[in-house]
Amino acid sequence: MSTSPASALSVKSIALWVLRVLLAALFLFAAYMKLSSNPMMVSEFETVGLGQWFRYVTGLLELGGAIALLIPKSSLYGAALLLCVDIGAFVAQIGVLHMDWVHTIVIGALLGLTIWLQSGSRAR
Repeated sequence: MSTSPASALSVKSIALWVLRVLLAALFLFAAYMKLSSNPMMVSEFETVGLGQWFRYVTGLLELGGAIALLIPKSSLYGAALLLCVDIGAFVAQIGVLHMDWVHTIVIGALLGLTIWLQSGSRAR
């Protein structure tokens, strides 16, 4: 049984939208936690030692990246921005917070997959 190019394209398109929506929801929630001064986030950023301004900047980057991820023309850039934020979170988890870092790898892989699925359509 072979799939036609049109059906393969629609499966790719559906998968891409599922990834976009799930990742956007994840980062919108993360941004909310930071921007609403959740005590856990305040404590984490206090431990990092860069000041609470960095929590606000990170939350705004997550908010902007999540919104961009949902707009097809800017989705590739939103995913790239969020991947940079995720790499920063990985470094903070490993180097300073000494907390679970596996989730940052999984999220980074999903963002990488999102970028890869979109980059093929940009090249044409």
